[in-house]
Amino acid sequence: MTGAGRALLLALALSAAPLVHADECVLQLGHGWPPATENHGNAVETLLVGANQPALQLTWLPLRGAESALMLVAAADGGAWTLRHARPPERVDHLETSANGIRRVLLTDQQPEVLEVAIPAALAARLVESWKRTLQAGVAADRGAQFHDDEVLSFVVDGARFSGLAPDCGAGELMLEQAEALVDAADEGDPDDFQERWDDLWKSLDELDEELAAN
Repeated sequence: MTGAGRALLLALALSAAPLVHADECVLQLGHGWPPATENHGNAVETLLVGANQPALQLTWLPLRGAESALMLVAAADGGAWTLRHARPPERVDHLETSANGIRRVLLTDQQPEVLEVAIPAALAARLVESWKRTLQAGVAADRGAQFHDDEVLSFVVDGARFSGLAPDCGAGELMLEQAEALVDAADEGDPDDFQERWDDLWKSLDELDEELAAN
């Protein structure tokens, strides 16, 4: 092969390399809270979660606007679980202006809006198990949460915390779509629509299982 031929092959290989990386789907999450986020996150969860001990929890910390938390709480009697979505009337992480300048304060003395409905125990338990498998498969055991100058999502499943950027591909994206469907269900006003919502979530979990099996 001539030098020109080798140079052409090398150029083609280099141009193709980014396409391989672009096809990769990586969860931008790590264990624990990202640096400089824990105080904010803990304040939000103290207000929105309180003494509850959800089997599954997702906390949103947006750059602007009010934070929120989604929870699945198991029933002590083994019956239907509680699906709960909580949001404060004002952003918890607040910048306060005074004669001495600007300081950051955490507004935890608020009464959050809490929406909750019963969710079938089998569906709730499957959500917990599927999210747990997704997070464990996508986040290496030694990967800590990284700082990002963007919205932070923090998942807690069976006591283990995974935090970082919102998933935008693969199994993580399906999981986030399920979270959004749960938020909508918590605000559902028509009992006749619940079964359709639960059926859709069950189908989405089937898709998630297929996605996990393929990777």
